[in-house]
Amino acid sequence: AIEAARLATSDTPSMNTILRFLAFLLAAASVNAAGRPNILFIAVDDLRPEFGAYGFTSIRSPNLDRLAKSGITFGRAYCQQAVCSPSRSSLMTGLRPDSTRVWDLDTHFRTAQPNVVTLGQHFKQHGYFVQGMGKIYHGSFDDAPTWSVPWQSSRGQAYGLPANLALNSRQSAAPGTAADTAKKSGKKKKEATPRNSRGPAFEGADVPDDTFTDGANATLAVATLGQLAKKKEPFFLAVGFSKPHLPFVAPKKYWDLYDPSKIYVPAFQKLPAGTPDFVGHNNSELKSYADIPNQG
Repeated sequence: AIEAARLATSDTPSMNTILRFLAFLLAAASVNAAGRPNILFIAVDDLRPEFGAYGFTSIRSPNLDRLAKSGITFGRAYCQQAVCSPSRSSLMTGLRPDSTRVWDLDTHFRTAQPNVVTLGQHFKQHGYFVQGMGKIYHGSFDDAPTWSVPWQSSRGQAYGLPANLALNSRQSAAPGTAADTAKKSGKKKKEATPRNSRGPAFEGADVPDDTFTDGANATLAVATLGQLAKKKEPFFLAVGFSKPHLPFVAPKKYWDLYDPSKIYVPAFQKLPAGTPDFVGHNNSELKSYADIPNQG
């Protein structure tokens, strides 16, 4: 609470944005038992604020736009750190990465903050039934104190086409790759994934939504909402989606919504003059996919 109060008076828009959002949720959890709302918390990985609700007409996002109209859309929403685990840890705890001590993909926030109360914990401590599924915390990380029941996630296919599934399986288990080494040692992979260790970066197979993990988790979430609605206590359900994170795999019907020739190319193709080299990006993750050249 002291940290939150301190940050709320700072002039850092990113933390103010998060704190306003958290304050709204926490206030919702504190209202009278008779009027406490059920809350569906949706996390989407790597989604930029570039869809209809933010004024971008090139993106087809009717469901997100409809959801945005029923609530509040923050026009100045900032990422705490442009890395998955630090930003998720920050959002779920209300603490800066410098407080959670999470700047990478290998550190759990409870290492430095063992007693921190997460967003889910707060609701749980105030009479809510709290459940989570999909990508809420990074990758294989979880936080048992956050939930009333164990976190869960559906597991779909990485690719829709059999040939790509087979290629991805062969590449991931190839001798000498980081995935192979981690599998044999039983240790968590910490090294960057080597080049050509996965299947293709893009795929648009004519398959149902629930072929993939996100579609399966959406189906699970709908079923879970029906179950939670029957409970006496209010619920907080956190549902995480991993796309549009790499690989860019989705059913063909979604690719067909777009004309590739009309997709805009960002104006800045090089780092601005005088920019420190370390802030650049070498697309190493993208280049770990089989169909991406190593240059350019």
